[in-house]
Amino acid sequence: MRVTCTGATGFLGPGLVQGLLEAGHTVHVLSRNVEHALGRLSSGVTGSYFDGSTPLSPDALAGAEGVVHLAGEPVDQRWTHEAKHRIHHSRVEGTRVLVEAMKQAGCVRHFVCASAVGFYGGARAAQPLTEEDAPGDDFLAHVCQGWEAEALRAQEAGIRTVRLRIGVVLHPAGGVLHRMLPVFRMGAGAKVGNGQQYVSWVHREDLLGLLRFALEHPTLSGPVNATSPEPVTNAVFAHTLGAVLDRPAALTVPGLVLKARFGEMARVALEGQRVMPQRALEAGFQFRHPELAGALRDLLCS
Repeated sequence: MRVTCTGATGFLGPGLVQGLLEAGHTVHVLSRNVEHALGRLSSGVTGSYFDGSTPLSPDALAGAEGVVHLAGEPVDQRWTHEAKHRIHHSRVEGTRVLVEAMKQAGCVRHFVCASAVGFYGGARAAQPLTEEDAPGDDFLAHVCQGWEAEALRAQEAGIRTVRLRIGVVLHPAGGVLHRMLPVFRMGAGAKVGNGQQYVSWVHREDLLGLLRFALEHPTLSGPVNATSPEPVTNAVFAHTLGAVLDRPAALTVPGLVLKARFGEMARVALEGQRVMPQRALEAGFQFRHPELAGALRDLLCS
């Protein structure tokens, strides 16, 4: 099919675009800097301007049967008042603008919209969370609820919509693992806080596979947790990463230190969630890297 993607130059975008092309799809990207985006992607990809704020011409979606929406302000930064506004606006308003153009274009049949496990909020201890569980009541949970509410406007217009609630994506080229590796390779690896909070992680290859799976499987719709079926505590994560790197990981980063560095955003790491990919498994998706040690060895030792 012809697939239109936002966020094509981000942490997930290039891999998604390449996978779509290899699967035989045609790809059109929406970007603030179309020339830069096309320069980073494979030949044959086309593009249109999209900034997430101004109305998008439905012509930018001409012929698109599927849309994958990944664009948004990074969450992993200190949450100042201005940063929180950018995070909320880029996801809620950006999705609203995109969905309105989709409705006007009239050709889109499949919509996969990124969301996050932050939907469930923090402070839920070791409670296993599935797509049936209620949302949380903190900043990130409210962002995700507003984000998904805008995506649901596509579903109400008759477009099959999947809201993919993404966990901690693992790959050494970016994200949390990229920031942790230098410290752990020096032998200064550490758990965060008491280490009992859960990390709902996913290998980037599995997430890219799940994005394509959601796009290509017409019976799948609604919320889908994009996390490994085996979440671990922060302490186990630190110990496992240290073991894979053959380095000690016996230190602790006190919660107060993290709060001083990241402010309110530190709650994400200190509270965590134990999220289970119930609907993905029920739909028949097979994780290539379901357990942490194997995933880290694949990413760091191959």
